[in-house]
Order: sequence, then structure tokens, then C-alpha cells
Amino acid sequence: MRLSRYFLPVLKENPAEAQIVSHRLMLRAGMIKQQAAGIYSWLPLGFKVLRKIENIVHDEQIKAGHIPMQMPTLQPADLWRESGRYDAYGPEMLRMKDRHDRDMLFSPTAEEMFTDVFRAHVNSYKDLPLTIYQIQWKFRDEVRPRFGVMRGREFYMKDGYNFDLTKEDALHAYNRHLVSYLRTYERMGLQAIPMRADSGPIGGDDTHEFLVLAETGESEVFYDSQITDLTFGDRAIDYDSREECQAVLEEFTSRYARTDETHDEAAFNEVPEERRRVARGIEVGQIFYFGTKYSDAMGATVVDNEGNKVPVHMGSHGIGVSRLLGAIIEASHDEKGIIWPEGVTPFHVGIVNLKQGDDAADSACESLYAELTAAGFEPLYDDRNERAGGKFATMDLIGLPWRITVGPRGLANGVVELTSRRTGESVEMAPAEAIAKIKEIYAKHPHPKGA
Repeated sequence: MRLSRYFLPVLKENPAEAQIVSHRLMLRAGMIKQQAAGIYSWLPLGFKVLRKIENIVHDEQIKAGHIPMQMPTLQPADLWRESGRYDAYGPEMLRMKDRHDRDMLFSPTAEEMFTDVFRAHVNSYKDLPLTIYQIQWKFRDEVRPRFGVMRGREFYMKDGYNFDLTKEDALHAYNRHLVSYLRTYERMGLQAIPMRADSGPIGGDDTHEFLVLAETGESEVFYDSQITDLTFGDRAIDYDSREECQAVLEEFTSRYARTDETHDEAAFNEVPEERRRVARGIEVGQIFYFGTKYSDAMGATVVDNEGNKVPVHMGSHGIGVSRLLGAIIEASHDEKGIIWPEGVTPFHVGIVNLKQGDDAADSACESLYAELTAAGFEPLYDDRNERAGGKFATMDLIGLPWRITVGPRGLANGVVELTSRRTGESVEMAPAEAIAKIKEIYAKHPHPKGA
């Protein structure tokens, strides 16, 4: 993409309504525009990152054996009356009537809808296990939406649902989701700690939240510092192996890590004092096992191998896709702007032409742009007739992890400058070397198809 042809409405001043870093930088970088309280338009740069994150989530869910589909955003209230949640959910649910006076609602979550699909089409244990999921817009009418996409009313979310014959099978699905979530967050450059959590209105006894540590987090968290030394890395995992998935669960949840809702002071005090940490965290996902709560209420049963009709065991598993943009920025920024991890950056590398109109500089930039594009990368070429300082400020604000700077003086010596946004370090090298370096960097951060 050439910046002269892109829609990137950056702001020079900090918006007065933005209270936290991610909200401020998303507005300044031209990623979002507020349309109503807690409701945003996603402008091209923000939409591009949203799709990158969505595609990583899809990639890891499919690797874990989970099947994508799509549900409607509007749901009939009768399904929620079956489960008993229509009146219990509270004012966060946006309720409405259609023209035929039927009660409807804008989906805040989709346990009932997925259960209804399951019971209509699955009736034998031979069709289990089954995990289906969607990435869909949700709406919860927060009383005080704030912090931009971190606590909006409309949000983009992955929600998945497992259907299993036994509790043991369903707990394996729980573990499988935990593993896939760890892989998902690490690919986005995040360390998301699984913490024992409260189930809230979804219900169930087994649940973990995944939290990213950040000063602006809405939750107070208590944890053993040893947990921050853990990484999943690029290890192979057999999702069909109960032993392997259980071992990962134990590795990442055996140390103390809880939100303020489930904090146990006595248990926390058993952690050596030098390892006790109290901080704030941003929730970016949650996994639940809730047994037969919905299948009992809604008649989601299968015939087992002895001919008995039994309710299936279920769990639900969510990732806040739109919220992740805010969490990544909160965890990765400086005073100049955003610093995107390579796994989710909207463009792989920025190209800055220091002297637009100079034949040598223009030719070198065009060549870099063409070669990077041909190699499968998405460069953002700042071909505007602007001063160099303004071009650098824009690149720093929007946070591309790598920048190639091209100017007449360097070209006279046969070099361009490759700069790391994270460290600020610059290295002069031949244009072909810069391209080779970009290829080497992104070989470790493959973007899934469709990104």
C-alpha cells in the first residue's frame, strides 16, 4: 500500500476523551472512530489488525480440531427462556421486539443458540466429541462503557462450545482449549496468564481467565512470579493426547494465579514472599466447563452405547478479539506510539522516502516496494511529499515493527537504513540485504492465510 492512497486519518493531538494509552493511540493512529458510547467504526488500519488477530485465532482453533461456523447476532428470546437466563441475565442484555411483537435480543453470548443447533442435528454418541465455534459481533449494554475497545458495548468475540459424552471427555476439551489459547496469545506477542476465575452468569465450576498484565487492567490479580517465566514456545502438541494436554494445564496452572474475585489470601501466603506479586490485568479470554447445565435445561441429549438417552457435557470458550487490540497496545507501546509485534502488524515493513521526487530515491523505493510485495509481504510505502520528520512520526505512531529509510546520501554509498521500532536501533545495509533480513525476521512469525 502507498500511503498517498491510503485512508489513515491520524491525529496530532491527544483526544480529550481517551483515558488510557490504547484508546488514545487507536484514535490518534486513525484506527477507530466512536459512533456512540462504546460503539466504534473500525477504520482501515484498525480493521486490518482486527483481521490479523481473527485469522490467528481461526488458525489455532482449527489446528486444535475445532470447527468454525456462524450464528446470527439477533436471537429469539424463547431459547433464553428455556435455559432460564432471559430474566436472570440483567440489563446488560439488549432486548427488543420485532414487527410481529416477538421478543428478540442482541446476542451477548451464544450458549443457547449453539445448544439448539446441536440438539437439532446430533443424537448419537458416535458423533462426539464435537467442538464448534464462531467469531461474531456481540453486544452487552455496559452501564459505563469506557477505555475504547477495552470495555465497549459492541465487541468482536470468538466463542466456542464443546459437546462431549462424559465429564472426562469435556475436561479434555477444556485442556485442549487452554493449550490452543496459550499458542494463540504467544503468536500475538502476548504473555496471557491463565488464572482461576469466577464463572459469572455463564455458570460452571471449572473456569480460567487469561489475563495480560498491564497497569490499566480492570482486574486486580495475585500470582506467583514463577508463572511469568513460562512460555509455550514452538513445541509440538498432539491435541488428541489427553496426557499431553493435561500436562500443559498442570504446568501453567499449578502455581498460584487468581483474580480478585477468587483470591484466597491464605493460599497466596503459602507462596514464598519474594515471589508474591500483586498487579493489574486485562482479561483477553476465558474457558468454562459447566457440565449439563444447558443440555439438561434444553434437552440436548444423545443415545449412548448402551441405548440410554443422556445429556451431553458442555463447556464454552471465549477470546475477546477486538479487546485484544487494546491489550496488545497496552502491553507494547512507548511515548511515540504503538509497537506492533510481528505476528499482528498491519504492514510488515514501512518504506520511508526521504526525498520524494529524487530519481534515485524514487527508483530505489519502487524497487524495494515491488520486491517485498513479490515476496509475499505487505509494505507500507510513505510516498507523500512531506518532510522527513513528519514521515518518521507517522511510522512511529502507527507502530510498524520495521522501517526501511531511503535517501540520496545513503544510496550514494549503496545502502539503505533498516530500523527496529522496538529498540530504535538502525543498521545500514544494501537494499537486497534489507529484503533478506525482513524475510528472515518473518520466517519466525508466519501470518495465517487470509490475513
